[in-house]
Amino acid sequence: MIKTRDELLRINIEHILYFEADRNYTKLLLAEGIQFTFAVNIGKIEEMLAIQISNPDTILIRVGKSHIVNKKHILQINLPKQKLLLLANEGKPRELIIPKDPLRALKDMLEAEVLGPGKEALKKETEDNEN
Repeated sequence: MIKTRDELLRINIEHILYFEADRNYTKLLLAEGIQFTFAVNIGKIEEMLAIQISNPDTILIRVGKSHIVNKKHILQINLPKQKLLLLANEGKPRELIIPKDPLRALKDMLEAEVLGPGKEALKKETEDNEN
């Protein structure tokens, strides 16, 4: 639930594609392509999510200063082009431009979730040997 002074929006967390900061406003894009804009900064949105959802990082993750994305919709991370591709329900990908450092942190975190700690060390060793 996202509540401002004048609005109340109830959404299933699975439908969230991403939140994007725009100064004191936050844009929300749903997987169905529906968009909302709130007169609340993204930090306040993050606080609302933390209060309402136990372990919000399991689904939604803050990426840099300007975005909170739904990890389940991530299709591609391209570090050289600084692009994050999210796949919406209608099958149309949405592209976000994200600075390299937060994007790399997201990539590393997702790899660690999938590979686990032991396999992550093996992957790192293999990368080091290639360089």
